[in-house]
Formats: sequence, C-alpha cells, structure tokens
Amino acid sequence: MYGANAPFYVDIGGMRKEYKGKSEIFTEKDLKGKEPFGQFKEWFEEACNHPSILEANAVCLATATKKGIPSARQVLLKGYGTEGFRFFTNYNSRKSQELAENPHAALNFYWEALKKAVRVEGHVEKVSAAESDEYFHSRSIPSQIGAVVSEQSKPIASRDVLTKRNAELSEEYGDGSEQVPRPEHWGGFLVVPEVIEFWQGQTDRLHDRIRFRRQKNEDEPDGVLLHQGDNGWVYERLSP
Repeated sequence: MYGANAPFYVDIGGMRKEYKGKSEIFTEKDLKGKEPFGQFKEWFEEACNHPSILEANAVCLATATKKGIPSARQVLLKGYGTEGFRFFTNYNSRKSQELAENPHAALNFYWEALKKAVRVEGHVEKVSAAESDEYFHSRSIPSQIGAVVSEQSKPIASRDVLTKRNAELSEEYGDGSEQVPRPEHWGGFLVVPEVIEFWQGQTDRLHDRIRFRRQKNEDEPDGVLLHQGDNGWVYERLSP
C-alpha cells in the first residue's frame, strides 16, 4: 500500500484497446460533403442512436486565460448548425470568465463505442438574451431552480448551503404557478468554428484524421495535400 504522503507512480502502459480494422478506414471518399457540418450531423446522429452512448452531446470544453493557462470540463451541447455549436452555463463561472478575457475555445467529442472523435476550434460569442430565455424555460423546474441556486465555481461552506437555498426556491416556484426568472448571469455561448477535425481510431494506430478549416487568402488547394471545399472551407488529411 502507498503511504498518504509517499510519492508513487502506476505504470498503465499496457492498457490498450483495439479500434477499427483495416476494412473500416475513413477516407475522403466517405465524407458526406465538402463542408464539415454534414459529416458532423451523420456522426452525431450515429452516436445518438448507439445503445451504449448515453449522452452523445457530452463534450469536453477547453478554455484558457489571457495568459494561456488552460482549463477543461464537460458540458452538454444544446444545438449545432452552420452557425456553430451552442451550450449554456453560468456567466460568472470560471469558463465564462476565461471566455470573457480570451474568447476562443475548443470542443472535443469522443464516442468510445464508435471509436470516433470530433475536435472543434473557434471563437466564442454569447447568444441573445431571448435565446437564453427560451432554453432556460424549456428546462425542468428543478433544473431552473438549480441554475439560480448555484453560484458556479465559487467556494461554499458545505452542501447544506445549496440544499437550504434549493428548498427555499422550490417552495416559491416548485409548483409551476410562477415562472422562475432566468438569472442575468446565466445564458448561452456559441462556438463559431474555424477548424473541425474528424478522427477515427485504427487498431494499428494509423488513425484517420481529416481536418476542415476556414480558407485563408494564402491557401492554394492543389487537390493533393489541400482540397477545395464548399462555403469557404478547405480540407486536408493529417498524419496520425
């Protein structure tokens, strides 16, 4: 056994799973279009329909301070389309504070059962108050109350602080006769993508990676290393 203060190291180098076989490669011919959103929709719907994936919309959100100090956490995607990827949170939270000073973020979806992942990088904007209101009031009343109760990312003395405040608000709003006001410090963000990468794992570790990115003025697609996409996108295969 390890002592409470003793340094230790656990070698887990032997942990390894098989991924896709050589007959299941992901090539440019398999793309659903020459822009990334159709491909994301196909993979996302595949994940939603897989019995082993309980929350296909769970995604790791990475942010950073203006000094470049990173942090990451899981959030739930609540909408996506050609405009970007939408999630909701407390605007006073650590992630929101970092986005206020450095409005760039990365998303990483990983669907282990499919051996597939999607990475998104882009700048971040707040959604409108009307959009935040609409989503907030679509949530269950306990979830609305929970959003009011939690001063996300702030230290508290104990869980009792939360349960006491939750009980008070449940008494006031729990029967649904009065609408729970959306806090001004709670709302949505939109990650506007500049890069979207599709990854599929291969057992021989020659993973498939196809990256879409917004076309720059200096880009010259040659049909070999860089391919012309649609709607302002180019795409390329990356070495694993």
